[in-house]
Amino acid sequence: MPTSTSPVFDALTIALYALVIFLPGLLTGFAAGLRGWVLAGMAPLFTYAIGGLAGPWLAAIGLPFNVLTFVIATIVFTGVAFGLRWLVTRRSRPEPDAPLWARTGHLSVLACLLFAAAVGIFTVWRGLVELDAISQGFDAVYHANAIRYIADTGDGSLFGTSLTNWYAERGGLFYPNAYHLVGTVAYQLSGATIPAIMNTNTLLLPGLLALSLVAVVREFRGRAVLAGAVALVAIAPTAVMYQSMSRGPLLPFLLGLALTPLGTVALHRYLVRPALDTGLVFVLAAVGLLTVHSSTLFAGIVFALPMIVQRWLSAAKWKAVGRDLLALLPIGVASVVVAAMQLFGAIGLASGDVPYWGWPSQGTTGSALGTLLSFQHDMPRPQIWLAAALFLGFVFFRKLNGLRWIGGTALVSGLLYIAVSSSNHPLVMAISRPWWDDPYRFVSMAMVPLCVIAAHGLAELATWLKDGISRWRSPSWLAPVTAVVVLAGFVGITNGLYTGTNTGWVTPGYGNGPGVDKHKLPVSPDEAQAMLELEKRAQPGDWVMNDRFDGGAWVYAISGVRGVAGHYDQALPPADALLLADRFRDYETDPAVRAAVQRLNIRWVLVGQYGYPPEATRQKGLVGLDGQPFLRLVYRNADASLYQLVP
Repeated sequence: MPTSTSPVFDALTIALYALVIFLPGLLTGFAAGLRGWVLAGMAPLFTYAIGGLAGPWLAAIGLPFNVLTFVIATIVFTGVAFGLRWLVTRRSRPEPDAPLWARTGHLSVLACLLFAAAVGIFTVWRGLVELDAISQGFDAVYHANAIRYIADTGDGSLFGTSLTNWYAERGGLFYPNAYHLVGTVAYQLSGATIPAIMNTNTLLLPGLLALSLVAVVREFRGRAVLAGAVALVAIAPTAVMYQSMSRGPLLPFLLGLALTPLGTVALHRYLVRPALDTGLVFVLAAVGLLTVHSSTLFAGIVFALPMIVQRWLSAAKWKAVGRDLLALLPIGVASVVVAAMQLFGAIGLASGDVPYWGWPSQGTTGSALGTLLSFQHDMPRPQIWLAAALFLGFVFFRKLNGLRWIGGTALVSGLLYIAVSSSNHPLVMAISRPWWDDPYRFVSMAMVPLCVIAAHGLAELATWLKDGISRWRSPSWLAPVTAVVVLAGFVGITNGLYTGTNTGWVTPGYGNGPGVDKHKLPVSPDEAQAMLELEKRAQPGDWVMNDRFDGGAWVYAISGVRGVAGHYDQALPPADALLLADRFRDYETDPAVRAAVQRLNIRWVLVGQYGYPPEATRQKGLVGLDGQPFLRLVYRNADASLYQLVP
């Protein structure tokens, strides 16, 4: 963006976004009886559940989604949680969780988590260079325009965000919008640009994943050293987060990935003690995953299914199969009722006329397996120290105790990745449709449980060292010191958790790095400057004629002026957009063009250069506009021209 902000403003934006993500969920989770690490971990998922449900419900009854209605929704959800918890505790107070970690353990885990989150923020920020950098990928423009649309209109419906590109006769396409709704609240509160808002969420994603896995370890009574290790390991693999920050970027998917492990926490708490309060926690978790993205709920099922199997196969627990299934029945019904709009919208999209091609497989079964074990996806070299930690995790696997089911999660998700990356069989294509048959998404999902196993390897290495030294001497400080030595050694030997490697993957997605010609980016700084000039001149309700294949697709997000083309996506464009793309330059002589211009209230024309894909050419209707009597040039720079339509 051709704007500048101070470091203080950027820091305040990040702090505000974190508050928006955590505070509503903390209030609701606390009212529902959650405490400690589980409360902290579940809070972001609850927040997205609140926003993701409130937006469509408000739209259905004709109310806008904004900061005020989001606050009211939070109060309603918190009140419901408090009421259900009160109904449970008035009969008998549930037993508190048994003590597990000492105070030093909690503090050590907190230190590891804060360090991991800080490294994640630093890694991504170095790739961005500036907080309001514009993503140069395919998907980001949709999410940017969607946030602007909700902020401008208050329309929180599940079809509203797509109206930025699929308007008029179609009435929009379904898209889960919790990411955009919560982002809108942060945008309205902060005063930051929309690119800055999106990037702030991206900065927080590694830390959110680390926190989610800490909550999993805590729920299944893992040791504090394992929780600290998993926080560090989770942010290190390039393929888990950073590749998809550049490629796409796959922002709702990555948010969902960071929150996916929490579904297992909620499910386990409910199965251990089926009740109204734990049931609400599970419903909010499941629905929260669904509102972030439809595929996230499927990923949550893949993640949690081995846990249920281990529960049923453990000593004397096989008798609980019927009880568990019976207990899950009302939860399933409640979830369907609460998220009916999301479920039917997703089914309608899958069975509609939106094209689905998938991605061609480019590997073999053996190479895909090697990718997982070496943490080497689309990279010239393996992340060898993660692979070594994973090897130790497998060696000591039996000591995972209540978390041994994570091996099943790694197996199932790993097999899905291997299938997608090595086969184009119709069955594989059908199973992988929620993730668009994309190997990048599947490798991310498969590596998350592997991170837990690798962290277990580091934790057991610390124990092995402690046990070896204790044969000669066993002071009370030996266990924490060996843990610190192992974890600090891992941070050091990986050069700060592979920070440099991971930054190198983020950088190209935002048009940064050595030798980059800023004028040849899909969205160049000069094109963005022309959009800001448009913002100064346009009146409310004006539209701008723009090219689908240059940076002008970002015009709505940056200027607030609706563009005829709101996305690079060519699938199912509106009839008016097709007409104008082909014949706009015939405005004076073509009544159909003039009618379309009038219908859309087009008052401006923005023409940039280059675009997405880079080899795209100018749309025919926007060729040779200089000198046309119906246009007046009002602004021009090296990359963009802005015209005003002369009536």
